[in-house]
Amino acid sequence: MSELKIYNTLARDKQTFSPIEPGKVRLYVCGMTVYDYCHIGHARVLVVFDLVQRWLRASGYEVTYVRNITDIDDKIIKRALENGESIHQLTERFIIAMNEDADALGVQRPDHEPRATQYVPQMLELIRKLEQNGLAYKASDGDVNYSVRDFPGYGKLSGKSLDDLRAGERVDVNTGKRDPLDFVLWKAAKEGEPDEVKWDSQWGCGRPGWHIECSAMSSDLLGDHFDIHGGGQDLQFPHHENEIAQSEGAHQHTFVNYWMHNGFVRIDNEKMSKSLGNFFTIRDVLKSYDPEVMRFFILRAHYRSPLNYSDAHLDDARQGLTRLYTALKDVPADAGGLEAGEAHALRFAEALNDDFNTPVAMSVLFELANEVNRSRSPQHARQLKALAGVIGLLQRDPSEFLKGRADAEGGLDEAGIEELIAARKAAKAGKNFAEADRIRAELTAAGIVLEDKPGGLTEWRRA
Repeated sequence: MSELKIYNTLARDKQTFSPIEPGKVRLYVCGMTVYDYCHIGHARVLVVFDLVQRWLRASGYEVTYVRNITDIDDKIIKRALENGESIHQLTERFIIAMNEDADALGVQRPDHEPRATQYVPQMLELIRKLEQNGLAYKASDGDVNYSVRDFPGYGKLSGKSLDDLRAGERVDVNTGKRDPLDFVLWKAAKEGEPDEVKWDSQWGCGRPGWHIECSAMSSDLLGDHFDIHGGGQDLQFPHHENEIAQSEGAHQHTFVNYWMHNGFVRIDNEKMSKSLGNFFTIRDVLKSYDPEVMRFFILRAHYRSPLNYSDAHLDDARQGLTRLYTALKDVPADAGGLEAGEAHALRFAEALNDDFNTPVAMSVLFELANEVNRSRSPQHARQLKALAGVIGLLQRDPSEFLKGRADAEGGLDEAGIEELIAARKAAKAGKNFAEADRIRAELTAAGIVLEDKPGGLTEWRRA
């Protein structure tokens, strides 16, 4: 089997994966800022890196997966004050909602899910090291800032030069920054902010900036040099660029070996935005679509490609998933794993080893489904279910999924379909062909495709 290759944003190329410690992988992913319900952009991050950790484990690696929670942030403070509730009440509510959404999408829980508010001492220690190394300074407004121009490698992840960045910046006279490119590590406490977002420090009372939290949490849980860091493409700059500057500036060596970024989600080919009114939460989408359909939709695209969300694309995903479940409907796929040396399993693994190429892996599943439909082979059905299970699909009873789809669409369940097929067969036997044609038309309108086989047998599937 081929070696795993990962597209490394830092190298701008696919590279053969070689873990720091043989047989073990340390993975960190930037998680949610919990002041609202998760949207479909968050769904993509959750599902993509769930796939990554699943495949690493299936490949035999011992994985330590960390996905953080940002539970202190300007937006969180603003929302809590607007609602008249405490920061903790707000964040706890949305952490519960986030976990409900992730569970619905079949996302396995990370090994560690640290919250920023639990790691303030580690952040303060990191800022102290940066100040000691000449990379942090206390400004006249009380904030502690990172001195970007004093870190030689700044821009290596995003490919941005300091001069290009400087050209797009304006000096804000209300800050004490020496350079507009500098970013805040520690925010001085402001009047009117709740006491629960204030911590004492050697630089005065305040709270951490956003970027410092991930540097502190990842190094505490995974060490200050680890294998893979992931997140959405929108985090590449400035968040991940700033993480590198902080971590490498403090520890004086490489921070992360492989940087992974999933592509943006677009809505009907437009950028998703609340101002455009095309902003969808996961739970809004799940009112109309089965969660597994949404997972299938996300995995059907390569993780680095833009993902275009629309009802038409979700409808198409539902049809595709229905085809796979229909193939398993009448063929037992009991316990059993991947068949050693089997061509489908090898091609499936080759696809996922090629930078987690799920579109090609999905095509292998559809080939297997066609084989099951043709041969009715339990071995192929077992393999279809086992391979799909590696990426978190097809683990339900097929009848349950197909009935759920029918119920959701207000359509026919399996028993109703079989009843109409029996009535059509009786009409044909009685030479009442007009009635037989009417029943077939009714089934077609309900999205049911009939296939008449030799010997009077009729098979059906959902379109």
